[in-house]
Amino acid sequence: WNSFYLLGWFPGARESKIGQFLARIFEPILEPFRRIIPPIGMFDISSLVAYIIFQYAMRVLTNLIQVYVIPMLF
Repeated sequence: WNSFYLLGWFPGARESKIGQFLARIFEPILEPFRRIIPPIGMFDISSLVAYIIFQYAMRVLTNLIQVYVIPMLF
């Protein structure tokens, strides 16, 4: 995730083979965020917002699993 975000800082990096590969993975995820959050000047913060939201969702899911699923197994 971070590598795709950082590729935007280097001219032509997203056109490389690695950049194209990462774009195929992350662009479908970022597209809904880009529709909601337009770029600010030349900065596209949609990937940062998406990263924060996914990190929060992972914490919530982890807590739910620890509280409800793991006790059911024992």
